[in-house]
Amino acid sequence: MNYYYSIKVKDTFVNARKKVTDALAAEGFGVLSEINIRDAFKNKLGVEFRNYVILGACNPAFSYKALQAEDKIGTLLPCNVILQETGDGYTEVAAVDPQESMKMVNNPEVADIASTIRVKLVNALNSIK
Repeated sequence: MNYYYSIKVKDTFVNARKKVTDALAAEGFGVLSEINIRDAFKNKLGVEFRNYVILGACNPAFSYKALQAEDKIGTLLPCNVILQETGDGYTEVAAVDPQESMKMVNNPEVADIASTIRVKLVNALNSIK
């Protein structure tokens, strides 16, 4: 099984980013962090790279439940969602599969939360197609 769920959207990077953040919000996620890989590589390495952003998405209610069940789960949070230009008029959007990433925790309560979060992330991504 893949460690991520991915779709391609026929849209610009900027438009796709707005659609992604709106879709995540509709499923109860906020974006806590953003890492602009293109800018980081340009500034730190002096190299050009395609538009590539990592969004740290968090659903506070489920994060709270997960932290109550497993106090070190923060090492696996937030849920990363990436957007990257593919160069063909499309933007790829991919989200971590929390069921896969949380398997190593071996806690049934966390597994249930991860299953719910997976559904919400897939719903969010599918809504922007």
